[in-house]
Amino acid sequence: MRVTVVGTGYVGLVTGACLADVGCMVTCIDTNTEKVDLLRSGHLPFFEPGLNEMVERTVHRSRLSFTSELGPAVRGADAVFLAVGTPPLDDGSADVRHVDEAAREIGRHLEHYTVVVTKSTVPVGTAGRIREIIDEELHKRNTEIEYDVASNPEFLKEGTAVSDFLKPDRIVIGVDSDRAKAVLAQIYRPFVLNGHPLIFMDVASAEITKYAANAMLAMRISMMNLLSRVCDEYGADIGSVRAGIGSDSRIGSKFLYSGIGYGGSCFPKDVRALASIGESKGIAMDLLHAVESINAFQKTIAVEKLKQLFPDLQGKTIALWGLSFKPNTDDMREAPSLDIVRGLVAAGAHVKAYDPVAAEQARLYLGDIYEIATDPYDALADADALILATEWSEFRNPDLDEMGKRMAGRVIIDGRNALDAQAFFDSGFDYYGIGIPQPTAQQ
Repeated sequence: MRVTVVGTGYVGLVTGACLADVGCMVTCIDTNTEKVDLLRSGHLPFFEPGLNEMVERTVHRSRLSFTSELGPAVRGADAVFLAVGTPPLDDGSADVRHVDEAAREIGRHLEHYTVVVTKSTVPVGTAGRIREIIDEELHKRNTEIEYDVASNPEFLKEGTAVSDFLKPDRIVIGVDSDRAKAVLAQIYRPFVLNGHPLIFMDVASAEITKYAANAMLAMRISMMNLLSRVCDEYGADIGSVRAGIGSDSRIGSKFLYSGIGYGGSCFPKDVRALASIGESKGIAMDLLHAVESINAFQKTIAVEKLKQLFPDLQGKTIALWGLSFKPNTDDMREAPSLDIVRGLVAAGAHVKAYDPVAAEQARLYLGDIYEIATDPYDALADADALILATEWSEFRNPDLDEMGKRMAGRVIIDGRNALDAQAFFDSGFDYYGIGIPQPTAQQ
């Protein structure tokens, strides 16, 4: 199968590389010629474990190529996947200008039956909008060419995107013709041989499914963060609460971890977009606004805890471990660390932060208001307190003696409940988690 992927961002590049890895002939398109040159030279614009090796392998085997010319790639494709950005507008709705532009170019160059597949997260009704644009361009050309528009939402998690694509929980596809169903079933056949479900449905349902999934997961996180505040007030342990409810088969244990809030490119954007979709039809979306409100508050908790411990943060040095919104990515979009750094600096503190891969990306958001450390222990030099903001694996078992030697103070704010609370307490640190009691001396 010959596949064209429009967009070489996170979704487009992972999709293109993974399809090429199972034998499809894939062309990835991007209008940014500098980005295309970067990809051709073997350099990726973002960090994702395993992706660089896959891109190198598939390019070497001539199954993956990059270009800025959409026309030839469309003319030779069995399916064109649209994986362009749909950033939020001021009202929370998705900006689909890039989708429209891609659809217009497809209409100008379409020559034979092709399935046009929306991989981007788009509002309900986008498939119809794409069809209108393509039809308009075909009319200008005074030609009739059969094609179909399908929806194939992605459910990739940053940091595990390659394995998520290769071994999916499920593949959701919205189609309105048997012909489109057959093409996409053939493309995805290698991914369902081990029993991973391929779920076909109508196009509108598929468009809603992506927003619904992310909003549901964001709601679970915000629910646990709200409960963590209750636990703090009553001396309860959110970890025990998680075990108690997560063992209920109706609930399950995933996404029941409290912390300093969620970030990234999907949850915040999709929660707002789904709220906008409902409100455009007069449906009150109060639940989703509550999810957002809880998350926004949660991003302030680490700084507020420090303000309770230090009446004046002016002149204090605060170490920060982790900047990216989650481990195994350099994505800084809506990362809780951004609120933490800005809050600390506004209070007069000096921030020294370390992240394995995201430090330079963070500069694009924070400028020079914080200091970049060369390693985790360098960040601790003369620090009055440490905040763990991202649970990178290298932070999970630190050298407590070395930490004690480097730090001026002994305060630990574990924003992800990822550290060994008892070990820190036993080593003389003042440990504070999110929704868990402070450890005490073992009897």
